[in-house]
Amino acid sequence: MKLSTRDAAKYFQNPDPEGAGVLIYGEDAMRVALKRAEALKALLGENADAEMRLTRFSRADLSCSPGALVDAIRTVGFFPGSRVALVEDATDQVHSAIEAAAKEWKHGDAQIFVTAGQLRPASKLRKLFENQNNLRAAAIYDNPPTKDELQHAFELAGLKDIDQDCTTLLVDYSRELGPGDFQQLLKKIAIFKLGDEQPLSVEDIVVCAPESIEAALDDLLNIVAEGRPKDITLVLHRLIAQGTNPVAICIAVLRHFRTLYSIAADPKGLSSGLSQLKPPVFGFRRDRLARQVQIWRNEMLEAALHSIIDTDLTLRSASQTAPAMALVERTLIRLAMIGQRKNS
Repeated sequence: MKLSTRDAAKYFQNPDPEGAGVLIYGEDAMRVALKRAEALKALLGENADAEMRLTRFSRADLSCSPGALVDAIRTVGFFPGSRVALVEDATDQVHSAIEAAAKEWKHGDAQIFVTAGQLRPASKLRKLFENQNNLRAAAIYDNPPTKDELQHAFELAGLKDIDQDCTTLLVDYSRELGPGDFQQLLKKIAIFKLGDEQPLSVEDIVVCAPESIEAALDDLLNIVAEGRPKDITLVLHRLIAQGTNPVAICIAVLRHFRTLYSIAADPKGLSSGLSQLKPPVFGFRRDRLARQVQIWRNEMLEAALHSIIDTDLTLRSASQTAPAMALVERTLIRLAMIGQRKNS
């Protein structure tokens, strides 16, 4: 059975204890690994490894011994509770071994969890899990987390009663950081606030947030908005070296230009537009935003937003073949050159 994005999120939080198993696949190995870990923890609890209720197989293991998976799902351990046979980094090469185990599976056997990279629609592995009612197939996309996924992540980290400003800032970080780095940020915040009865503040988050990616992204956003195309490549390469995703960069630029547009479109003027920002901005950053808004007219900002959205859609398109970072760089340089002409 093929799971939609919404159904997949619910499944990872509460896997079906009566199901035969699930295939979790996607281009980003870290996102796949985090969803796999979330589902395993929800189904098996904290001590599955120690209680030998989780058996792991690599693709090479099944290639050498195809029948091992059937033996694993039938084996009953000493400890009570659900059991899982996990196949990691699977491809169609081990489809036959997994199919044999799925056909032999009976109620009470260990569930079959399979993780894989990007799989084509014609993949035998995908078809096996999508076409069988007691199996699930969940695709993991390189999209920012949804509101429900963020709320679940906050709860897992032990963060409660988060106000709107803090939520907005954490949403920004979830889009700028990789999924693993964002999980680490939430854990760091939770440890930072341990024993502190005061509500979480924006300042607490900023203290815990990684500086390198945030600083480089801020530099890039300011370079584009201030019309400095010659400086883009150097900062972009810094972000690439830090492992920043092209889609994350595109989202950050889109958010920045939306901020500029909301300021410029305020009928009460520049000062009122700046005052309406959430979370609020002060000092040098406020002055810098004001200067950037003065460079861009409303119609220019509208055109810029359309250009960024088009690039974002192209990056997410299944038919997209051009290098993703090159597409982002071209769009940023084009925007900066527009700002340069206006600023000169």
